[in-house]
Amino acid sequence: MIIESAELKDFRNYEYLKVSLSPSVNIFYGDNAQGKTNLLEALSVAATSRSHRGAKDREMIRIGQNEAHIKLFLDKHGMRNRIDVHLRAGSAKGIAVNGIPVRHMSEIFGTLNLVFFSPEDLDIIREGPAVRRRFMDMELSQIDSIYLNQLLRYNKVLQNRNKVLKSLSLRPSETDRATLAVLDEQLALYGETVITGRKKFIDRIRPIAGKIHSDITGGQESLQIVYLPDTDPGAFAGKLAAGYERDLRFGQTGEGPHHDDLGFLINGSDVKRFGSQGQKRTAALSVKLAEIELVRSVIRDDPVLLLDDVLSELDRRRQEYLLESISRIQTIITCTGIDEFVRRRTLQPGGAQTKVFYVEKGKVTENGK
Repeated sequence: MIIESAELKDFRNYEYLKVSLSPSVNIFYGDNAQGKTNLLEALSVAATSRSHRGAKDREMIRIGQNEAHIKLFLDKHGMRNRIDVHLRAGSAKGIAVNGIPVRHMSEIFGTLNLVFFSPEDLDIIREGPAVRRRFMDMELSQIDSIYLNQLLRYNKVLQNRNKVLKSLSLRPSETDRATLAVLDEQLALYGETVITGRKKFIDRIRPIAGKIHSDITGGQESLQIVYLPDTDPGAFAGKLAAGYERDLRFGQTGEGPHHDDLGFLINGSDVKRFGSQGQKRTAALSVKLAEIELVRSVIRDDPVLLLDDVLSELDRRRQEYLLESISRIQTIITCTGIDEFVRRRTLQPGGAQTKVFYVEKGKVTENGK
């Protein structure tokens, strides 16, 4: 899978940008706050319909404008595809694939498979459970349409259940109690699928990440990823019923996969509690590289890798391992400067396809042009 070109109009600080990308390595460098990450954000929106930053559509439209456009041309399995995204202030975004409008935003998943790696991902172990749930959901949604459908349904029912709980706490009614019974049944149904999907995902990615981690550490460390579900699938319905009074008191659902977490063990020890900063980053790097291998095995193609200012966060040894591991896939890298290490790689045999771009105030210039 290759992104051949990207075209942005009034997206973030880009008035207009059209850039042709190398099928190998693409490096976008420049000072901070010039627009490098904005470009990666546009690619993420085209792939998933959402900003990886969690930004609203209005926030991604250039100041003073009412709409923005993203257009990507892809080469997928030798076939050319086009993704068009239209962001509009005050109304829902429009997305089309090969000129055909997408009716539901979830349908865009899988057209372009991305693995996004930012400095925040290096903190996946140190941060809270929500970050780790998002990691599972983003990757699963790209490779499993059934999971995505059930996750969206679960989140919608969860939102409705919490509204009914708050209504019941203020003004009890038989209608709301009947509605809650239906919502509980739906929540348990969708929730069980989400839990099962996450368990299978971690079971698949665990050995891949473990092998990569062992390679990085020269066999000195063993990494294990543990799925920590808030409840077992078969017990979810019963826990909802048992927790009714508590949920009513707090006005929110206290049980379910929206409370799931992941654990990371190195040589049997909890990395979050006892690991060094280096161990946490090595574990996170292993997980992100394992994502690439898992996505590749599922879609039978290479995903596109986005590295947002990650190299500066890694030491020389981890940089070397990362760049050697991704040498076969299209990679788009942002950094504040092209240090000696990256320059040397572009001049090595096989590096002829590397493209280097300079970004300044929403303008992109390809080096040498």
